[in-house]
Amino acid sequence: MDYKKVLDSIITISQRAGDTILDIYNSPDIDINIEVKKDLSPLTIADRASNDIIINELKSLTPNIPILSEEEKNVEFKDRKNWSEFWLVDPLDGTKEFINRNGEFTVNIALITDNRPTMGVVYAPVPDTTWYGLENFGSFIINKSKNPKQIHLNKMKRDITKIVSSRSHANNPKLEEYMKQFKKYELIKMGSSIKMCLVADGTADCYPRFGPTMEWDTGAAHAVVKYAGGNIYNVETNKELVYNKETLLNPGFIVQ
Repeated sequence: MDYKKVLDSIITISQRAGDTILDIYNSPDIDINIEVKKDLSPLTIADRASNDIIINELKSLTPNIPILSEEEKNVEFKDRKNWSEFWLVDPLDGTKEFINRNGEFTVNIALITDNRPTMGVVYAPVPDTTWYGLENFGSFIINKSKNPKQIHLNKMKRDITKIVSSRSHANNPKLEEYMKQFKKYELIKMGSSIKMCLVADGTADCYPRFGPTMEWDTGAAHAVVKYAGGNIYNVETNKELVYNKETLLNPGFIVQ
């Protein structure tokens, strides 16, 4: 498979899905039909519309690669445990941010190979910004359809450490404890997978997450961070986050 060519297609798919979300977002007269899922997270017509586009496009692009999406029917572990490669999709990450209309939501598509992210695209429709990463190629950002610019983690020592934190899951005692190690820090509150991308492009220095997330919340941005020179580390083992576990719940992690 020509992964660079596939990556170009995934960027197009993510942006197409994002444009559909944006159409709904910018139409206040549309009933977004908020539902509450079993895990108490919200679901809207934008989640469904984005998911339909991505699933149909992926099936056409790579019919032999299975898909695991937040908004599709659950795939039992016995049916996916031997997957060597699969697409991991969050069609609308930051649904709460979408509902609150702060613009901090994304489309996320990752290719997971042997339990590791080898390709990932994160598209934020409101700022029209795409971050993407590919193994043996690097990570890049596209702002407002301009030419791609390669990105790297910030390796320069700052006077003030910039830490990104969840806008919707703040006030965690473990986060407070983590921040005590820094003499001076700035806390940047942000929604969705944009947080991880800000570490990848050097805007921020780290993103500690001690609350619950799912594999589809991190897969695409993990690739962006990894091929920008960083990684996502399990706080319990200090090893890289892995995917296609029996439970799709992530442990606590640090992005740096």
